[in-house]
Amino acid sequence: MKPVLKFTPEKDGFYGAWYPASANCEKAMIIMLGDSSDDRMAMSGAKWLNRQGISAMAMSPDKKDYGHHNYPLERFGCALRFLKAVGCNKIGVVGASTTGMMALLAASYYPEITLTMAISPPDFVMEGFYQDGKDGMRERPGDDESSVTWKGEPLPYLPYAYRHPEYWKRIKADSKASGDFIASRPMFDESERRHPVREEEKIKVERIKGRLIFIGAEDDVLWDTCKYIRKMEARLENLSHECEHEAWLYEHGTHFMFPESLTKMILPVGFGLLVKFMFKAAKNYPKECRAARVDLDLRMREVFRTW
Repeated sequence: MKPVLKFTPEKDGFYGAWYPASANCEKAMIIMLGDSSDDRMAMSGAKWLNRQGISAMAMSPDKKDYGHHNYPLERFGCALRFLKAVGCNKIGVVGASTTGMMALLAASYYPEITLTMAISPPDFVMEGFYQDGKDGMRERPGDDESSVTWKGEPLPYLPYAYRHPEYWKRIKADSKASGDFIASRPMFDESERRHPVREEEKIKVERIKGRLIFIGAEDDVLWDTCKYIRKMEARLENLSHECEHEAWLYEHGTHFMFPESLTKMILPVGFGLLVKFMFKAAKNYPKECRAARVDLDLRMREVFRTW
């Protein structure tokens, strides 16, 4: 499956790829999956949405980049203008992991987004990070950079506990100790211990309109997403808001909380093996993890059907 149109910041104000479900489709989701708007994961997500009768606008930081640093939130505004121009009157956003944070931020700044799905998100703005292999490290924090900006100014963020190269060395050590391919939860816990999250760094979920769905698993080893989700729910309970919110939390499911039928599109053979390789919980609780993905599949389909 290939996109019908591609977008660049120089020409259109954002990196993206357009996958319409049909010529007269009125529903569209902005999706942020994978490290490029036209890679296998993004195309699989678009194909899966198309089968639900929903068009997809895939967005990414760059042509092929999973790092997030000083990403202008105005890029969502550019994508929204295109979607409205082609007749989409129901627009949503979905992201996973770091882009789960991005989905929440986009919806908090653009009220025309009426369906927000955040998979394994934090409740705060993350510090920017790079995946450029500098000094042999797979990932490193930015130099006092936020993950996102608004009107040219970086949003306040939770600073990482460690700097380069200690940052990646710590993650590697924690991963080895836990038996996971990657485990950054201890690093995030330490970051919060050293720098308790301030109000200005928290995502203002109370600004989000329409329907808001948080998705996470207790066994997530990248960060304690269920704790963060509960904090966002508590925030909504204590502040005036106009969204209808709910949390789908599972005991097992790992950081990769994707619908089961979508995983089969991403990797027709081998997704289960990949998750077992990545996360110890998936190896120890394969049936429970799959059951969570199957349940998530059914619930997401129903949300899209009734939206």
